[in-house]
Amino acid sequence: MVKKTVGLSKRLHMKKTNPRLAAALTLILFLFQHCKPHTPTLGQDPITDVVAAMTLEEKAKLVVGMGFRIPGMPPAKKDTQNQAQDTGASKGPGQGQGLPGVSLPASDPEGDSIAEKVPGAAGRTHPIPRLGIPSITLSDGPAGIRISPIRNGDSSKTYYATAFPVATLLASSWDTNLVRTVGAAFGDEVLQYGADVLLGPGMNIQRNPLGGRNFEYYSEDPLISGSMAAAMVQGLQSNGVGTSIKHFAANNQETDRMTVNTLASPRALREIYLKNFEIAVKKAQPWTVMSSYNLLNGTYTSQNKDLLTTILRDEWGFNGLVMTDWFGGDDPVAQMKAGNDLIMPGSPDKSQKIVEAVKNGTLDQAQLDKNVTHILELIINSPEFKKTAITGKPDLTDHAHIVRQAAAQGMILLKNDDNTLPLKNVHRIALLGNTSYNLIAGGTGSGSVNTAYAVPLSQGLADAGFQLDSPVTTAYTQYLNAAKERIAKENAAKGGLALLFPSTPPAELTLAPGKINDCAHQNDVVILTIGRNAGEGKDREPENDFNLSKQEKDLINTVAKAAHGSHKKFVVVLNIGGPIEIASWRNQADAILLAWQPGLEGGHSMADVLTGKTNPSGHLATTFPANYKDVPSAGNFPGTEFKDKATKGFFGMPVIPAEVTYKEGIYVGYRYYTTFGVHPAYPFGYGLSYTQFVYSGLTVDHATGSNTVDISLDITNHGAVAGREVAQIYLSAPKSTLDKPAEELKAFGKTKELQPGEKQTLHFSLTAGDLASFDPGASAWIADAGSYTVKAGASSEDIRETADFSWAQTTIVEKVHSVLAPQSPIDELKK
Repeated sequence: MVKKTVGLSKRLHMKKTNPRLAAALTLILFLFQHCKPHTPTLGQDPITDVVAAMTLEEKAKLVVGMGFRIPGMPPAKKDTQNQAQDTGASKGPGQGQGLPGVSLPASDPEGDSIAEKVPGAAGRTHPIPRLGIPSITLSDGPAGIRISPIRNGDSSKTYYATAFPVATLLASSWDTNLVRTVGAAFGDEVLQYGADVLLGPGMNIQRNPLGGRNFEYYSEDPLISGSMAAAMVQGLQSNGVGTSIKHFAANNQETDRMTVNTLASPRALREIYLKNFEIAVKKAQPWTVMSSYNLLNGTYTSQNKDLLTTILRDEWGFNGLVMTDWFGGDDPVAQMKAGNDLIMPGSPDKSQKIVEAVKNGTLDQAQLDKNVTHILELIINSPEFKKTAITGKPDLTDHAHIVRQAAAQGMILLKNDDNTLPLKNVHRIALLGNTSYNLIAGGTGSGSVNTAYAVPLSQGLADAGFQLDSPVTTAYTQYLNAAKERIAKENAAKGGLALLFPSTPPAELTLAPGKINDCAHQNDVVILTIGRNAGEGKDREPENDFNLSKQEKDLINTVAKAAHGSHKKFVVVLNIGGPIEIASWRNQADAILLAWQPGLEGGHSMADVLTGKTNPSGHLATTFPANYKDVPSAGNFPGTEFKDKATKGFFGMPVIPAEVTYKEGIYVGYRYYTTFGVHPAYPFGYGLSYTQFVYSGLTVDHATGSNTVDISLDITNHGAVAGREVAQIYLSAPKSTLDKPAEELKAFGKTKELQPGEKQTLHFSLTAGDLASFDPGASAWIADAGSYTVKAGASSEDIRETADFSWAQTTIVEKVHSVLAPQSPIDELKK
């Protein structure tokens, strides 16, 4: 182009004596310079113009991610004899990682050639430089940004992240303002470390206490789950970064998670498993939604148009982007048609299939353009596109302070006989249990975080001024250091796959009964920590996990006898991510503190609660059953496997078709226990305090014909120390043609810190929608006429005040599409 322009200029100079020729050449030069085709640029031109300027191949590339890298593992080499399967898995063995038979995902040439902006992040989108479209970065995880602390081998600068309290703990605070504050700090790290979208929060319903990723999820109740997720999204996105609420939907187990067909009734889906997502979408408008791995009533969720378009977009008004979970689904064309805009982490064969589908007419170009548009709308709002300054230096000290405060707010005092806690007149502590010295800050898999440190309870108590029994501390320190060396060697052999295949933690240290007797006699109190961890890819087991092991039971028994024989108190701390069996041994402990998995400052937070620096105000957002057999889904979790149809998938793991039927229907968690009279060890909403609260003055105001029910409630601190209380509003609905739970949580609130004698009035408002149940026959949310009972309580079983009101006539609150019917009938429990 430059040569042609120069040539024209020379001719003009040479033909000065010919005016007509000069004028013609001048006009040609002007047209050449000013009328050449304009290439649209993202951000400067309408998105519709950018989409129109894209080639089919560029569109197919943009809707498919740039591939998957595992830190510490080289990219997969192209294998011409063993081509990648449709799922994107290479059949070849792992390369030099010491794990024979392990497969790697197929390699994306562009992904291999372009350096990662954020090493250790989960994935990237393809850039299209000629149209001004950059690549954006997506990063795990739900409890802290999961990235590599070392970049490009340069150990002179580290990128440690904060391990925030896990979702079960945050939900136990029942404080959306607190969760929003945590989210704002979390989002600052996402921004400052260079990611554009965080793959979280996770918000699936805790259907069964054995769910391996329950620590990532908030609650068994959709109102708590949706409200907490909305607050987290608002906090995170206040930094100008995106979120991806996940996993949409009915992804409530890890066993066979990529193949299990979840069979659930439309009512159970609408009232339980979709309602929490609906709340989060409508309250917070997350930038993205991540579809789940499982099939739902026969169709992969990422390929289910009824779920991703009819419900999510048409009914709920979601206007963001939908992406797959990593390697989710089995048909990229079906995913495009369903409204799943971005396929992650992506592989070249998926882009090629999309190109072929458009060319042969099986995929409408307009649908692909819609998918592309959603991606561009996200990119244009991203920090990468806006060229937001990235410091790489978030305020980790301030964030640690937030973690310490938040974790203490979500810890739950389960038992406190004779005011054992807070610790008074205590100087020397016999501290037992592996996790007293090795904190479980959070779960494994995508929920893990690379932190600079994690404060164990031993350090927290020492920093609070207590003296720990030295011989006991030495014994645990030596034992755990040896275990850490063993695990480090195992992880080194696994390379980057250590994240997905975590090593077995050391068994609980066995101390001689005589030594336990001595330490109980020589110290003022005995504290024992019980730990549990779980994570991605595997569910928990009833034995030696939900139930304590024989070794743990024997230890509790021995310690209790030793402590009480010396007239000392015995305190148990639970450093766990999900419920365990407590009923059979709790009488041996004088106090039990549920600390959950509290993030990197956990030891300090525990010490703050144990000493009374923080008055515990957490309440359970998930039921602790007395026995696993009492769980309503115990008989159908995790479902049935069809092992005769198994194949091999990623990393050599077996892919087994499976099916699970949600026979319990809407009777999940406390809805089941309260309706059918099954008493758990600790009910939903339960939590003790170092003070006492009195409920009074419950008023319900509902004018005839009004669409709202206004509720007020007084909470008074009648104790001797300041504290906060969680007030829960349950509703009992009139009977109709539909079965209804005995009560359902419809509102909640947490007081400010009330001084002794201080009173606060809490206000709540319910609408017709809050009264409604889903009638599958009518495909509608219906509020039945009749008498409703409002129950104000400190738990689902501790109801303090009640009041009734009448709803004059049956009201169709919302008519929705008749979709997501199961392949076979679902036998819901009948009262």
